[in-house]
Amino acid sequence: MKVALGQIVVSRAGRDAGRRFVVVGVVDDFFVEISDGDLRKLEKPKKKKIKHLNITAEKVDSLEEKLKSGARITNAEIRKALAALNC
Repeated sequence: MKVALGQIVVSRAGRDAGRRFVVVGVVDDFFVEISDGDLRKLEKPKKKKIKHLNITAEKVDSLEEKLKSGARITNAEIRKALAALNC
């Protein structure tokens, strides 16, 4: 399964195992940059191997559009999007 900007992923390896993140950048076929707006802020996203992530079918459309267009996104927007999907 391909990973896209704005997609929700769950870490399955490392200290952050079990946490939900939003994909904020695609580095190449093996790595993505992820952020949760809390521990991993947008200013310093985590570079993580795709094989260490569980890829979900959930996607935050508003964040995807902003990431693709280069518009400014805040950490609060990411936290709100993740909180809304955890319900």
